[in-house]
Amino acid sequence: MDTTIANARDDLFRRIAAKRDEVASLTRDLIRIPTVNPPGDAYAACADFIGERLRRRGFEVKFLRGEGTPGDSDAYPRTNIVARIEGRPGGECVHFNSHIDVVEAGQGWTVDPFGGEIRDGRVWGRGACDMKGGLAASIVAVEAILESGIPWTGALEISGTVDEESGGFGGVAHLARQGLFSPPRVHHVIIPEPLDPDRVCLGHRGVWWAEIETKGRIAHGSMPFLGVSAIRHMGEFLHLVEERVYPELAKRRTRMPVVPDGARASTLNFNSLHGGQAEIAGDGLPSPNVADSCRLILDRRFLIEEGLDAVKAEILGLLEELAAGRPDFRYAVRDLMVVHPVMTDPGAPVVRALDREIERVFGRTPKHIASPGTYDQKHIARIGNLHDCVAYGPGILELAHQPDEWVGIDDMVASAKVMAAAALTLTGTWPDGGARF
Repeated sequence: MDTTIANARDDLFRRIAAKRDEVASLTRDLIRIPTVNPPGDAYAACADFIGERLRRRGFEVKFLRGEGTPGDSDAYPRTNIVARIEGRPGGECVHFNSHIDVVEAGQGWTVDPFGGEIRDGRVWGRGACDMKGGLAASIVAVEAILESGIPWTGALEISGTVDEESGGFGGVAHLARQGLFSPPRVHHVIIPEPLDPDRVCLGHRGVWWAEIETKGRIAHGSMPFLGVSAIRHMGEFLHLVEERVYPELAKRRTRMPVVPDGARASTLNFNSLHGGQAEIAGDGLPSPNVADSCRLILDRRFLIEEGLDAVKAEILGLLEELAAGRPDFRYAVRDLMVVHPVMTDPGAPVVRALDREIERVFGRTPKHIASPGTYDQKHIARIGNLHDCVAYGPGILELAHQPDEWVGIDDMVASAKVMAAAALTLTGTWPDGGARF
């Protein structure tokens, strides 16, 4: 490796290490803006906070609302921020994308979920690891490049986008449709999701969410033989799923490096089940009716080796079998969301650059993984048609959505070093010497 580059890298790493308190306080400040989704609280306030900081550092800042997307309203505008700064001409653009929305706090906290408490080498609060710590680390990484005096080429972008927790349709999907995640504007994307700072996440499994409704005929509960129970219909469907589908799913394994190991198989979860009358409020009693409707929400996570048509056919085949053999069996299926599996080539430029810097910073070989659930890489690949994209960032994935969520300050500093040095390679400032020096 060129001595000049080695010295510049060492200086950059020292500069980032000196920002340890700054990355912690920035994470704290972001946590204190309660961007809870749903409904989409404080998106504009969070975007303004990020935009003002980056504008002071010379970025061109744009606020882009996801008008017409699910959940967008004047009361809860889907406000995204995209900030860009140009270096010397002739290089490529590296984009750091983080979602600013967090899930509800829930019960069981021993700290203020929106206090951003800093203690024991950690920042605590809802969104600390998922993923305001990653956002803070990426901001500090880019700011360190600007402050270093390194004559860098290309462009650097930072975005704070909304609604990732509910599909990302008002955030990355909306921006991708406008060409903001496609060449020639952007060439490489790093999403600082909490996947451990020595691992690179290449992609994720697919998902089919659907509502299945079995239909019956209402009648008096004392004379159920005069009606048709949609709940009993659904019970038969569930029986077939238990008997036939689950054993088959357990046999299927993917070549994708999905973690944890149980997620390397196909999975199916029933998110909710409701049949008959609505739940009774207060101390009232239900009326005696045969249920004429029963609705089930299924969450089918499928592998890159499986096709969506086959995934659907496996379920629809059982319903058709019941319709042919069970008296008065009627049903309807409604797609709620479809996401196809994605996986970036392990030899892609963004993977090589991150691998090399992880090995330098941590002194060990990085691990490639894939996520059991989806994240915004799906929109960048499918809508933006940009495939040099991975998730890499600080934090422990298992802490996401949990009470007493936290992110380690040392992990944020280390991952900021990796992101900064990888960005300088990907922009073309430093030569790409392959997977290892």
